[in-house]
Amino acid sequence: MRDGSSFFITTPIFYVNDVPHIGHAYTEVAADVLARWHRQSGDDTWLLTGTDEHGQKILRTATANGTTPKEWADKLVAEAWQPLLETVDIANDDFIRTTDPRHEENVQKFLQRLYDAGHIYAGEYEALYCVGCEEFKPSSETLDGTGEYEGQKVCAIHSKPLELLQEKNYFFRMSDFADRLLALYESRPEFVQPESVRNEVVSFVRQGLSDLSISRSSFDWGIKVPWDESHVVYVWFDALLNYITAIGYGQDEAEFDRRWPGTHIVGKDIVRFHAVIWPAMLMAAGLEVPEAVFGHGWLLVGGEKMSKSKLTGIAPTQITDTFGSDAFRYYFMRAINFGQDGSFSWEDLAARYQAELANGFGNLASRVIAMVTKYFDGVVPAAGEPGAAKRAVQKVVADAATHADAAIDSFAVHDALAAIWRIVDELNGYITAQEPWVLAKDEASRERLGTVLYTAAEGLRALAVLLSPVIPVATTKLWAALGAEEALGALQAQPLREAGRWGQLPPGTRVSALAALFPRIENVSE
Repeated sequence: MRDGSSFFITTPIFYVNDVPHIGHAYTEVAADVLARWHRQSGDDTWLLTGTDEHGQKILRTATANGTTPKEWADKLVAEAWQPLLETVDIANDDFIRTTDPRHEENVQKFLQRLYDAGHIYAGEYEALYCVGCEEFKPSSETLDGTGEYEGQKVCAIHSKPLELLQEKNYFFRMSDFADRLLALYESRPEFVQPESVRNEVVSFVRQGLSDLSISRSSFDWGIKVPWDESHVVYVWFDALLNYITAIGYGQDEAEFDRRWPGTHIVGKDIVRFHAVIWPAMLMAAGLEVPEAVFGHGWLLVGGEKMSKSKLTGIAPTQITDTFGSDAFRYYFMRAINFGQDGSFSWEDLAARYQAELANGFGNLASRVIAMVTKYFDGVVPAAGEPGAAKRAVQKVVADAATHADAAIDSFAVHDALAAIWRIVDELNGYITAQEPWVLAKDEASRERLGTVLYTAAEGLRALAVLLSPVIPVATTKLWAALGAEEALGALQAQPLREAGRWGQLPPGTRVSALAALFPRIENVSE
């Protein structure tokens, strides 16, 4: 992607029937890292997240808690979902709620547009419905119940009985778009990623599409169908539209044209909604389909998908209160191949924190600042003639920056971090081999000592910029300690795609004390 391009990225909007767990935070962090990278690269970036507040599940949860759906949503958004963004340092540009007037009004405009164009019709509907998924279930996604649910059909995901619904509903003629969707997947193989998820989507659509029931009349918590107020809009049809109502659809054409189409980061279990139903809706409205839909894997705990209902959910604060937000962000972006399932364990988190963040990166930063302070009175020295070792460091830095940017463009955040971490390893090896503490004992080696410490400090400058989208707290501290704030300006203002260009930290820059970026943690346990 060239500098200055538009980059509109979204997370799913999350149901407010319960509090967030680390699976939700994982999605938020991934989208945020991508957004920060593009924003700092000069792209016209917009990160959207928010909450999904309509539907039968919310109505039942609120009723069970003795309150109204709107009061329940207000409470959960204020006390749980918006604080989550602070807990893991999400720099979102907007937060949309499906109860916002800007959303509700423009969902009705979109629906009316499809109705007027003949894409919606009335019909009778009978099907098995999972309230947990807010989705009608085909027979392939149902199981025979056992134990207390014997003799009933249950949801394959939630293991809870399905409800037989018989209603007069309005239907979206989704079956009309099967061929156009298949043509989209063929002409733009990058539209659905990763490939394993794309193959599942293509296979699903090839089996043929049924028309989609898009209204409910048995309850009233939702957006009214504009031509028939006895119906409310099906929660998924309503929710998907947040991606365009948040950027001006129906009310700010210039903003909408500036931002759309967007890139959607979602869990793989909701890819079908985003890669089949959503583009069909947009096609029917005469709008562009999304730029891409990326379905990441699940977080597994004890071999099972993270789930509140199965009590495997872990609150993000259980991690951040001990390790900090940077460690949370780093761990989930580094330890899991983005796009695949990944297992979380406290042991792995603690081990990576100690080995990679504390000993690898944090100790490197502390040592370099301390040696510049001790041997050059806190002033970054000038480098002498470059030797083979210094040139090797320069090449590693340049290559890492290039590879990381390419990986980010492919949504491979884990590969980007692995590329950047080669700089950490290279600099640690360089310092060990050059032995600046030995060079400092001989005045004849003064120039070479200056070269070694300039090389190390300049390498840290590049690391601070490249890692700032992932660990913003630690890199901001390092940037200030390097004196780079005064010499080069704010860290977030550094052009990220220029980070690998050597020689940006001016000799003569004054460093300052740096507290441990990742302090030692004792007695880690869940």
